[in-house]
Amino acid sequence: MKRSLVLLLLGISTLSGCATARLYPVKGPLSSQTPPPVYVANVKGAFNSGSITVTLADGEACTGRWETIHRPKNAKESAALGTAPTSNMSAEWDTVYGPGFYVAHVLGARLYARATLTGAKGTILDVEMYKPNNEENTTTAAIKGVAKDNQDNTYKLAF
Repeated sequence: MKRSLVLLLLGISTLSGCATARLYPVKGPLSSQTPPPVYVANVKGAFNSGSITVTLADGEACTGRWETIHRPKNAKESAALGTAPTSNMSAEWDTVYGPGFYVAHVLGARLYARATLTGAKGTILDVEMYKPNNEENTTTAAIKGVAKDNQDNTYKLAF
């Protein structure tokens, strides 16, 4: 029990300070460009929330806050919340990582975070990230993520 708690806290703390991630387009107009653009994301914060900034090819900076999404504690709370998050990015998880990935791995994960980023030129970027429950690797490399923008692009988020 204590080991699980320590690993969870270490996993959450991997997002403390500053981490760099990359967004790779896997579906949509940007994915058909040769070569496709790769965007850099700077993730800052500690424990349950922080900031994230992504700079796009045209220089537009999209910024927002990420927050951990807590899993339900019991069946009653689960029923009240429903089975899918309000942002419903399950299709993006399955597009990036394969059919059924969201339900099998992301749904119910202990470390699961979401963010909505906005840019000055009107770009909106929704981001989700999670750390596998059984992953003993406490580095940011263990964290997986997806993103989608309001221009029909889906991205893989890799640390």
